[in-house]
Amino acid sequence: MTATTLEPATRQEAATVEFRELRRRFGTTVALDGLDLTVRPGEFLALLGPSGCGKTTALRMLAGFEHPDSGAVLVDGEDVTGVPSHRRDAGMVFQSYSLFPHLDALDNVAFGLRMRKVRTAERRARAAELLDLVGLADKRERFPHQLSGGQQQRVALARALALRPRVLLLDEPLSALDAKVRLSLREEIRRLQQELGITTLFVTHDQEEALSMADRVAVMHAGRLEQCAAPAELYGRPATAFVAEFVGTMSRVPARIEDGTAHVLGRRLPVDGPVPAKDTAEVDVLVRPEAVGVAADADGDARVIAAAFLGAATRLTVRLADGTEVKADLSTHDAAGIGAGTAVTVTLPDRPVLVAERKG
Repeated sequence: MTATTLEPATRQEAATVEFRELRRRFGTTVALDGLDLTVRPGEFLALLGPSGCGKTTALRMLAGFEHPDSGAVLVDGEDVTGVPSHRRDAGMVFQSYSLFPHLDALDNVAFGLRMRKVRTAERRARAAELLDLVGLADKRERFPHQLSGGQQQRVALARALALRPRVLLLDEPLSALDAKVRLSLREEIRRLQQELGITTLFVTHDQEEALSMADRVAVMHAGRLEQCAAPAELYGRPATAFVAEFVGTMSRVPARIEDGTAHVLGRRLPVDGPVPAKDTAEVDVLVRPEAVGVAADADGDARVIAAAFLGAATRLTVRLADGTEVKADLSTHDAAGIGAGTAVTVTLPDRPVLVAERKG
């Protein structure tokens, strides 16, 4: 095989990724149940959901490590479902780093280039360029055991980018790191992704990571896609009760549906989304803490049972007359004097509400 000439580590044409009706079972467990999803060129898309929802299975199918029972994976319109993993042109970064302990940082990054018979000088130059890109130019001669967890993950990222993959796959790459390093590295990953313009899929169960990093977030549950939207839309206009409660904090307030509207806390509010077929259904209204109004009121029928200082905001836990507990976020200034034991009145804003089946 002749030696390969490298292109510079600059922006490249981004790929489109499509999952079409993917289904996969492991025994009696349904991992994917008809997944349909398109990742746009150059997009950073997060697959978010609880353990066992199918997000990692979908990622591994794109990488070629798993194969669907039915359905197809396409990259730029080409069906790659049956293409071996080493020919998928995808770079993958794992949670566990997976660095070679006997190689220094430079040789770890250059490993894939060596397998492709790239000339020594060129692959070392490319590896050095990528280590500089991830801020580790001065650590090139260090071995994995001489690097911190965050530094090891940066080496793993540089190695994944070395072959200029059409797609970058990140499988919970930050979950093994401490909070401060996670925050720093997620900002670095996002910066690099935008700089290189590479189509990226990021698997996580951490909603904060997904919302802060991704262009769009695909929320999965029991092998199915619940909603795929920009972070602000996902948070502010969740399509289902599962999305509403999985993304961010959400309280349930008992309500009653009459004439297509929700009767809750003495108000009639329009329903956002499907209205229960039964006209007088007992339901729960789902509300974010920042949407709940709380005011001290000696005659109020609700009572504050806890107050947590969060800096600019204070989170109150309020027990309603029927025993329901509701979270409310007030500015710390407005929450002054409203401590545990305070009688209060609770209100909701005059806007559509999402309803769900009554729990219990």
